[in-house]
Amino acid sequence: MRTEDVLAAIATGLWRWDNASGVVTLDAEAARLLGLPAEPARLTEAAVRSRFHPVDWNEIDGVVHLAVAEGTLAEARLRIMDEQGRVLRTVRSRSKPLIEGDDYQLVGTLQEVAEPQPGTAASTPITGDWRRSREAFLLDAGRALAEARSTAEVLRVAASLSMPGFSPDGLAVFGLAGDRLTIIGHHGHSEGDEGPFTSMTLDTDYPAAEAARTGRAIYLPTPEEYLRRFPMTWPLAQRFGRRSWAFVPLVVAGRTMGAWMAAFKHPVAFTPDERSVLTTVARMLAQALARAGVAESERELSLGLQRTMMPALGPGIPGIHVAARYVPTGGGLQVGGDWYDMIRLPGGSGAGRIALVIGDVQGHDVRAAGLMGQLRIALRAYASEGHRPDAVLSRASRFLYGVNEGTVGADGDDTAFGGPRFATCLYLEVDLESGTVEIARAGHPDPAVRMTDGTVLLRPTAGGLPLGIDPDTDYPTTRLTLEPGETLMICTDGLLETGGHDLDSGWERVRKLLEADGGEDLEALADRLVEAVHGPGSHHTTGPLADRREDDIAVLLLSRQGAAALPGPRRTMMTVAQAEPERIAAAREQLRQLLHDWRDEDQVDSAVLMVSEMVTNVLVHTDGDALLVAEVVCAEGSRRLRVEVADASDELPHKRHPGEMASSGRGLWLMEMLAHAWGVDPRGEGKSIWFELHEPPPGDGG
Repeated sequence: MRTEDVLAAIATGLWRWDNASGVVTLDAEAARLLGLPAEPARLTEAAVRSRFHPVDWNEIDGVVHLAVAEGTLAEARLRIMDEQGRVLRTVRSRSKPLIEGDDYQLVGTLQEVAEPQPGTAASTPITGDWRRSREAFLLDAGRALAEARSTAEVLRVAASLSMPGFSPDGLAVFGLAGDRLTIIGHHGHSEGDEGPFTSMTLDTDYPAAEAARTGRAIYLPTPEEYLRRFPMTWPLAQRFGRRSWAFVPLVVAGRTMGAWMAAFKHPVAFTPDERSVLTTVARMLAQALARAGVAESERELSLGLQRTMMPALGPGIPGIHVAARYVPTGGGLQVGGDWYDMIRLPGGSGAGRIALVIGDVQGHDVRAAGLMGQLRIALRAYASEGHRPDAVLSRASRFLYGVNEGTVGADGDDTAFGGPRFATCLYLEVDLESGTVEIARAGHPDPAVRMTDGTVLLRPTAGGLPLGIDPDTDYPTTRLTLEPGETLMICTDGLLETGGHDLDSGWERVRKLLEADGGEDLEALADRLVEAVHGPGSHHTTGPLADRREDDIAVLLLSRQGAAALPGPRRTMMTVAQAEPERIAAAREQLRQLLHDWRDEDQVDSAVLMVSEMVTNVLVHTDGDALLVAEVVCAEGSRRLRVEVADASDELPHKRHPGEMASSGRGLWLMEMLAHAWGVDPRGEGKSIWFELHEPPPGDGG
């Protein structure tokens, strides 16, 4: 009896599908099962496809591709439709791909199967419910793996996957490094169980090694099959008491990066649908591990750059405490242009001198980090040569200007290197014995000082353009004295502007944090400043950053040790230059901050009005700058405000009698009416106009 007759007798048909030509050849029984006349036929792929339920056709398409990739049988259940779209019958297809170069042919059988009766459970997992569960599982698994940011997170997600109907109880992920395979994570095993598999060559007689070497999955449905195919390593696997194993290669962009093992306590047949799920999970797992590897490499590079470019503040310096924080922006390489530095200066007497530097190179990329490193080295060199703060910044500006000129090509195009970059910078020279601080500023936010009584003032300083814009920019210096117990803060604009703030509102936020300092050490205060912007833990730069940051942050705190027996005078000083009349507003604000706890608000308004008049008179009636010094002194249970405005003109002011419409001439009249005392003192060069206000005692309306 012919084979065709035997197959027809058991209602089994033969078919051949030529992928290259798209022609499907059917014997008589196969044609009958497809609802065609019971005679041999040659049909186009489209004609055969029209006989299958559309959902089932999509299923078999994936099963066939999986079988071609793995060299295994393609099995599926298919519903046959008539011309009116009704289901005629359900058939089972079993076929073997015959690969011919880049094309293949499928040769297999079709056999009718009985559908389960309503109310009974299907005996096969290949049902609509199973398919829906599988699709939901793959969506959830894909989402979870896509959100994993590190190798450890990817492995935790892989260990928690619960596959529909056949969840493994043991998992292992093997990574490929050269010609060796190592375990990078496992689940469902005891500590030390991975020992024999920790490192093996690719020619080892072990399923994971073969899967990684050949790029093809290995399915071992029974212990007998494992023993038959891998007798050398079977004793190592036998002790775990498992019944089935799947070893699937981890492939990304055509490159095998390892293998994934799923082991089962119960027997698994590894049907095409189950293999499809395992292969899909392995593909997603490989992509997640590749992404995590790239992210971890970037983080390691970022941390290496940070450790190289951020200085260690070194051992404690007698008489001061120093704390600093650097938090890079999120996204991509976590490096940017912000930096801080502390430099021991040559010469000096007594306790010596140090320089504190903080700056911000434009940009948040690798080039900004590279320029920052060059600029930091240049500043260190100029400072170590003994130059004063203004000379250090002038030389640094010329240096950066020269670097920017190097970014312009021969054709004048400056875009090849991202264009020229500028940098803001604040350079402070501190005399450790006297507490004198000389400051030069290049377009950077001003420093702030927390006084011994808790008052926090932003110290306005003279300054010039950011570094790198004009090679001939001058950087005037400002001098202040840091008293014992006072704390100086310098920062980049990221600390102030993050969270939608501008410089003014951001400063108010930081000022409140500094005022709330309850005597904690500088390290705790530095942590609190950064946490207030980004939340707990964001000051740590040794791990992945969970949140995306808007800008780099650098902050440096300096505190002089020791404290006076009584709180010292509260003092502020600033220069208002002829070329900067807008700084009159800064002078008014500075005085209000100095008098933040003054009991009489009317007196505060009067003081601000008199200061405005005094400074304006200097700018209008002289050719020089105005030097403002304001001081609050405690004496015998009361407080006294003394304000002086000095200039270089020898011409003494005199009272005038302005008319109702006059726009000037009221300054001395205002002081006579509003101040408790006032006067004009000639000096060696110029003069000083001053006034005093006495704070009313508690309960006195003033």
